[in-house]
Amino acid sequence: MGTGQEFEDFVRARSAALLRTAYALAGDYGHAEDMVQTALLRTARRWAAARAAPDAYARKVLVNLCRDRTRWMRRRPRESVLVDGAGPPGAVELADRVGQQRSVIQALRRLPAGQRRVVVLRFLEDMSVAETADLLGISPGTVKSYTARALASLRVILDDTAPVPARGASEVFRAH
Repeated sequence: MGTGQEFEDFVRARSAALLRTAYALAGDYGHAEDMVQTALLRTARRWAAARAAPDAYARKVLVNLCRDRTRWMRRRPRESVLVDGAGPPGAVELADRVGQQRSVIQALRRLPAGQRRVVVLRFLEDMSVAETADLLGISPGTVKSYTARALASLRVILDDTAPVPARGASEVFRAH
């Protein structure tokens, strides 16, 4: 591909942030890892065009991959839920730290896909209304209404079902 040191530096510097975004969008760590790998591959393939704003390019690829995954998930049979405690090794030790994050991710999963994308981009990625609208190809008014509806839904979903986070939402995601 011949992307060089500049791309490698980008990957080292931004992979963790892209993984947090993908995890928040997909709600599944395995799928998030796959989405980040695909996004980085596509960014590398188009490095000449992406090098001016690689974060924006990779984020756009992640959003598009999430849209594709949502469409694909609608067409496939539902998966069965694992029994509690059937997680990866060391999960018990991480349960307290991950508890808040899991509650937030589960709440995000319950939002419609468009609202979830807006919330992730606005609050996890710290993007403005205009940047979010541009990235998603929707109007700023739609971003604002999706944000208002999503936050109202999240308040209802998270009320009484999760402890009040001691940290900001973006810090909860970074804990993983």
